[in-house]
Order: sequence, then C-alpha cells, then structure tokens
Amino acid sequence: MADHLPETLTRGLDVRRATPVSGGDIALAYRLETADGTYFLKTKDRPTPDLFEREAAGLAVLREHAPDDLGVPQVVRADASGLVLEWIDEGGGGRAGRGAEERFGRGLAGLHRSTHDTLGAIDDALAGYLGSAQVDLTPTSSWREFFVDRRVRPLTERAVRESRIDPVALQLVDELAGRADELCGPPEPPALVHGDLWAGNRLVDKGGRSWLIDPAAHWGHREYDLAMMQLFGGFGEECYRAYDEAFPLAEGWRERIAWHQLPPLLVHAILFGGGYGASALRVMRSYA
Repeated sequence: MADHLPETLTRGLDVRRATPVSGGDIALAYRLETADGTYFLKTKDRPTPDLFEREAAGLAVLREHAPDDLGVPQVVRADASGLVLEWIDEGGGGRAGRGAEERFGRGLAGLHRSTHDTLGAIDDALAGYLGSAQVDLTPTSSWREFFVDRRVRPLTERAVRESRIDPVALQLVDELAGRADELCGPPEPPALVHGDLWAGNRLVDKGGRSWLIDPAAHWGHREYDLAMMQLFGGFGEECYRAYDEAFPLAEGWRERIAWHQLPPLLVHAILFGGGYGASALRVMRSYA
C-alpha cells in the first residue's frame, strides 16, 4: 500500500495502510498504520535542498527545550525526501477549551525561556526556511542584521523581482532599517522560537495538550512567535494572558506585532500573491 512513498522513509516499518491526510500547501502527508503503531509521513517530489532536514532539526531542538505543557513530535526518520514523525491524535473540539489555551500559553512561555548568545541558526546550518522560502540564519548579535538585512530586505527584493509588491517597498525598508532595534522591542536575550507559529502548526490532542509542528526554528525575538500567532488568528485570548503571566512581555508589544509580521507576509506574497504584498506594504508605511 505504500509502494508510491519513498522507500527510504518506509523501509522496515511494515506499513499496513497509508492514508492521505491534510498536510499543508508544501508537501503530501499520510497516516501510516504499521505493525508497531501509527506514524505521520510527509513527502514532496523534488523538494528544495535540505527542506526536510531543516524541519527535522527544528523539531529536535524544540523537543529538547519544550516544557511538559508543550509537545513536539519525535522525528522517527528524516532525509531529503521527507519525514516520518510520531502520530498525534487530535482532540477535536479540545482546541477551544480554556484550559488548553492557558496550558499552551504557559508552555510557549517556557519554551521562550531557552536563550542563546546569538540570533539565527540553531546548529551549524547557516540557512533555513520560512515556508518554502529560504532565509539566512548566519549567527549575529545585531537585530538589524538579523531581522532587516537577512529577512525583511532579501524577501522584499525577491517580492519586487517577482512583481509581488510595489518597488517602493525597497525604499521603505531602507528608511526603516535604522530603527530596527527600536521596532523589534527592548533588548532581550535571543529566545528559541518556533518561527512559523500560525494556528495550523499547532495541534491539540485529546488531553488538551498542544503540539508544535512544521517549525522554522531559530534563535530570535519571542514577540515574533506571538505576532505570527495573530496573523491568521486561531488562538484564544486566554493563551496570551497565560503567557504574559508566566513570562511578562515588554511594554508596547502589541504595537510591534505588525512589524514582526513582515517576514511571513512577504513570504506569503512571494508564494501565493493575492493581497499579501499590499498588506506588507501597509505595514512598512505604518512604521515609516
């Protein structure tokens, strides 16, 4: 039943059934029922180099640092063709429960207490992905270099080249670059962040425990995860209150949400077009 799936991912698993499941916009996903239990497999024809290896590395570092309130699936197998992860049984309506939201807020705060001395890479790899767009993760201690010069500016340049955003955005990035330290928020040690924390990358199991999937993990600003969470919704206000109680946020963090949303907005403009380019441009103008 799994003959159409990469042999390197299924060899020796004794797969009895492979059922397609929802897996996002980038890869194909399957529920694997095997003699030893159930697994999740994702794969893609001709994937971007290191795409799945970087995801596996992100899951591993998040799993290492995540507190008990927060789950991260174990990586069973990973190679250039895809990933095999432990299967998480979602709890249906459990996501809406107040207890699940508070537990997630506390768990995310605990994850963000893991810090590092530089921004960027979680290991020796100097590049990673946000979605399927490559980003530079070369370590640095400069917020401007990390956020503007290695994220916002390159993504804006690509969006302009691909006619996804008005070229005036390049001028706006130049104007905003000098204010990067101010716009990113008060100085804090770089925190371990998920990096792509929209609601689809959080699962809630039957016990109300949240699990993180599909990370773009790096050492960055913890407000970045909170901003991403609000870009498309899906997280209850109880979550933010529990987070702030466990790990108080700096004053004015809500005014900085749109600034931290710029990278994902630009990536969405590049990958999907639509109104994302115009949304990114409005954010730039709002801070100029």
